[in-house]
Amino acid sequence: MRKGLLLAAAAIAAAAGPQARPATPLAFEVASVKPNKADDRRIAMDFMPGGRLVVTNIPLYMIIAMAYALPFQSSRLSGGPEWIRAERYDIEAKAEKDAIPLSMQDVARKQKMRLMLQTLLADRFKLVVRRDTKEMAVYAVVVAKDGPKLEKAKVEEKDCPEARTTEGISCHEFIGGQGRGLHGQAVDMSDLALYVENWAEHPVIDRTGIQGLFHIETRPWLPVRPGPLPPTGAKGEDGSNIADLPTLFTVFTNLGLKLEAQKAPVEVFEITHVERPVQN
Repeated sequence: MRKGLLLAAAAIAAAAGPQARPATPLAFEVASVKPNKADDRRIAMDFMPGGRLVVTNIPLYMIIAMAYALPFQSSRLSGGPEWIRAERYDIEAKAEKDAIPLSMQDVARKQKMRLMLQTLLADRFKLVVRRDTKEMAVYAVVVAKDGPKLEKAKVEEKDCPEARTTEGISCHEFIGGQGRGLHGQAVDMSDLALYVENWAEHPVIDRTGIQGLFHIETRPWLPVRPGPLPPTGAKGEDGSNIADLPTLFTVFTNLGLKLEAQKAPVEVFEITHVERPVQN
């Protein structure tokens, strides 16, 4: 991931799906956790090759979401005191040598490092998360009647062992969002569903059955969640007139996909206990 909230969000999308929890929790070999009191609001989170994690200036709530591969604005993560959404932290951690081989593919590397991050949060913040599965209203991403209109990425999954390929392409990362549109160089349908959930009022799940990596570029879209209408003449982040923007449903239609309202079992996470960390 690179600097910026939405790029950090893209790291969540990098590997959607369930994660097996090993009998012996995976853990970083060394880790430093410090509160960040700086006025600088820039943030960053990097799951780096070789098993190094760098978190800069990120609220704990967002770090927890990253650890469990959840969108920051998802209804699937709840609970915890207000300070976890306000207080920001810096984390530097390193896995033991050869725990994360440089040849490990991007998705597998981030899955393993998120499990290590879960262990770190339980150790340093005494974090306890209750997991459950509930039947919920969702948006399912399905293939539209006329079929998908997706551009193949320039790389395949085998070309993504590092954070960026030799061609400079970021795998499993989106940037942008509601105000700027979606921009992903090599993303799959699970990445798309998970990333878009940040702006939907329900969880979003992939039911396309489409495999592989794609290059996705879209326009910005109107808010889906209830709220006040934008003022007359208001502009989007890309300079577009908000009144002329499509809905999120139209954005998916233009990709040959459809957001379909369904009911589905969804895993939810509740923060039941958390403490401020003891200083290093």
